[in-house]
Amino acid sequence: MNLNDCYNFEDFRKLAKRKLPAPIFHYIDGGADDEVTLSRNTEAFNDCDLIPNILNSVGEPDLSTTVFGRKIGMPLFLSPTAMQSLYNPEGDKASARAAEKFNTMYSMSTMASFTIEEVANVSSGPKLFQLYIHKDKSITDDLIERCSRANFDGMCITVDTLVAGNRERDHRTGFTTPPKFTLDSLLSFAMRPGWVFNYLTNKKFELANIKNKTDKGTNIAKSVMEYINEQYDPAMNWKDAEYCIKKWNKPMALKGVMSVEDAKRAIDIGCTAIMISNHGGRQLDGSRSPFDQVKAISDAVGDKLEIILDGGVRRGTHVLKALAAGATACSFGKAFLFSLGAGGQRGVEKLLENMHSEIRRNMILMGCKNVKDLDLSKIIYRK
Repeated sequence: MNLNDCYNFEDFRKLAKRKLPAPIFHYIDGGADDEVTLSRNTEAFNDCDLIPNILNSVGEPDLSTTVFGRKIGMPLFLSPTAMQSLYNPEGDKASARAAEKFNTMYSMSTMASFTIEEVANVSSGPKLFQLYIHKDKSITDDLIERCSRANFDGMCITVDTLVAGNRERDHRTGFTTPPKFTLDSLLSFAMRPGWVFNYLTNKKFELANIKNKTDKGTNIAKSVMEYINEQYDPAMNWKDAEYCIKKWNKPMALKGVMSVEDAKRAIDIGCTAIMISNHGGRQLDGSRSPFDQVKAISDAVGDKLEIILDGGVRRGTHVLKALAAGATACSFGKAFLFSLGAGGQRGVEKLLENMHSEIRRNMILMGCKNVKDLDLSKIIYRK
């Protein structure tokens, strides 16, 4: 099996599983507790059906939309995801270059493997930075200032990770940053010599954006759960978010909004967007899926906020359903991480090519000339 055999999410997942050691693969693949929410994120899209209109003289549909002040070529972009060099040595650089090729947005995590400046130097495409608020507020200020100097287009504050979710797969596999070779995981690493060679011969693993502030996660091996619980501020509040919005003074979203009340409050503190997200089912198991909430939030906030649906997207039809329910665009993480692990930049490009083709084809089949044609008249809920 190779990239040419990858037509969908499951194909990329299978190829990534062959190439990545078990602790690395399951860090991408897993969720919190019983992983009910992880499954529900995708299953929710099956609770409604698309309603096409015929003979609309669609021609070539316009897939573009605008998020964070940038026009992007399709209503789907890369979610911020941590430690991408664990999946491919080029990590964030590869993802950013692939996103630029398809004129869509790359999103950088606070816990990225390359620095803000390094990624800005390899891509002039649309860029979003995901901010975690640390207990050490100087880290937060430093990240905002560096993103401003590097001309990132937007920023999102992740608000659903005050403490780490209970990710039991990580407990079982012993996943840490940087990775540790233990007796339990040694066989899995040994069976993937290509990954081991790349890890040992390329740039040393580090949390590049914060390595000058803390050794934890770079020189001191920590589980992700330990790192989050030690470094992130569980007392973060609305005033902290408002402070960051004012300091940034460019398009800003809260990532992790799931309620109508919080969406309304995001408007009050100056947000231009929200990302409806449950952190890929990795935090609060048993919570609603983003798709379950998008219509209610859209009904409540109208055009006062850009609405990004983040979570569960596997198909172009999922994107169409989300937009019809009221989203401005969608973002996805697991899918592109599997494609990165399966084939580096070329893998991400292959995934984005697949998704662009699916969205384009299905918009034609729906009779939609542009994304604004996707509204509530185009879907019907089964319940």
